[in-house]
Amino acid sequence: MTTPLVESIPNYSEGRRLDVVEQIAAEILSVSNVNILDRHSDADHNRTVITLLGSPQAVSEALFKSIAKAAELIDMDSQQGEHPRIGATDVVPFVPVRDISMKECVELARELGKRVGDELGIPVYLYEEAAVVPERTNLENIRKGQYEGLKAEVETDPLRKPDFGPSRLGKAGATVVGAREALIAFNVYLNTDDVEIAKSIAKTIRFSSGGLRFVKAMGVLVEGRAQVSMNLTNYRKTPIALVVETIRREAQRYAAAIHHCELVGLVPQEALVDTAVWYTQLDQFESSQVLENRLTAAAQVGSSQHAFLDDLASDQPTPGGGSAAAFSAAEAAALVTMVGRVTLGKKKYESVEAEVKEIIAKSEILRNQLTRAIDEDAASFDRLMAAFRLPKETQEQVETRSRAIHQASLGAAAVPLQTANSTLEVMKLAERMVSIGNMNAITDAGTAGALCKAAVAAAGANVRINLSGMDADKEAGVMLGEIKDIEKNASKIYSALQDHIKERAGIELL
Repeated sequence: MTTPLVESIPNYSEGRRLDVVEQIAAEILSVSNVNILDRHSDADHNRTVITLLGSPQAVSEALFKSIAKAAELIDMDSQQGEHPRIGATDVVPFVPVRDISMKECVELARELGKRVGDELGIPVYLYEEAAVVPERTNLENIRKGQYEGLKAEVETDPLRKPDFGPSRLGKAGATVVGAREALIAFNVYLNTDDVEIAKSIAKTIRFSSGGLRFVKAMGVLVEGRAQVSMNLTNYRKTPIALVVETIRREAQRYAAAIHHCELVGLVPQEALVDTAVWYTQLDQFESSQVLENRLTAAAQVGSSQHAFLDDLASDQPTPGGGSAAAFSAAEAAALVTMVGRVTLGKKKYESVEAEVKEIIAKSEILRNQLTRAIDEDAASFDRLMAAFRLPKETQEQVETRSRAIHQASLGAAAVPLQTANSTLEVMKLAERMVSIGNMNAITDAGTAGALCKAAVAAAGANVRINLSGMDADKEAGVMLGEIKDIEKNASKIYSALQDHIKERAGIELL
């Protein structure tokens, strides 16, 4: 039986102080069975959108912790930004993903809303499928007047009484909690700084003012460009391509054009495939023609839990040692996170709880970086091999090939160098967890350190082999100096880690 999965995309009214965002993310990652899939901070909007996935109760707990942390760190009396908002944690939707119904997501939303109101004293409004007041189905109605307007009216206007919590706003403002289907946060930038054009286009396309169904839109100025900021609430009935082309035609009325588009957070693959089909007029297209869909189907028939190891053991040159280094370091980061999580919530370790949360957040970021490096290393090697295959029949071709090999060699060395750098940071976290973490998991933290030691050595070997014969090159010399420093630092940290294990547990780690 599979575990039910729910997605949530909480929006926090902070996109400039990234240290605050890190602390909020740390609260989320302190809960087991929850993963952050994506994080998007926008300084102009002064807003951060985090996408998390996990088991229903774990996601609910992670959200509660993040709401409490945001209330502690974000003062809505001084918060300013382009995006409408009424609270430090502005909106929290639950989205069903697997083996969970919309009705169950509604129950989750209402349970979380009541808990936030009761325990944190933050007013909570229910929206979308979870709404108990029909007028609150649409988020725009709840946000009317934003934080300042709600603060002025909530104590005296019965129509603005929250569903949970007090009828007054503190510095954390109010929070909107609900349940909905997946939506796409999509922005279109125009090649003008005239925000009035974006506002006019937004008015034309949004459903509430007579535009396209399932489109919510507003015009704002972001990074010096007019932007049409949108939520597409049903991409099947109002596809991305239709929205983009409507904006393109409207912009032409003002002698403007689309500069570029932007996704905020994640998007269903189906939405992008539909867009490609629309533009290429593939009228007879079937989803089974997508290569990745066929691969997924094949993997479900005969999948291996050790696919990477199978690839590593094959007769192909990639993945190789650089990818293996990143894989080992990613394992080490995962162990650091695990040790951190089994340390949290224990009375014996209350004094280090805040630090452990920070360590978990950092180790998860590093784990994601190192996981990406597994494929990046293989790709850099492929680029180097492609350079070697360039023609060399004329002098011009020889020179072109030589330059390409030189640049590809530097690129192939840069990936394991970054892997070594990230691994060093994981080793620092492992050394700290050996010092302060749960004694029952001290050897797990020690194992993380040992994996890091091996990963640094492997990454260093790959840096050197790719820069072989390039000692006179200035850029190569800098890289060789960097890897040497990383190895020295890693040796010192690992030695300290060994001492901590011997002191706390009475065992030696070679």
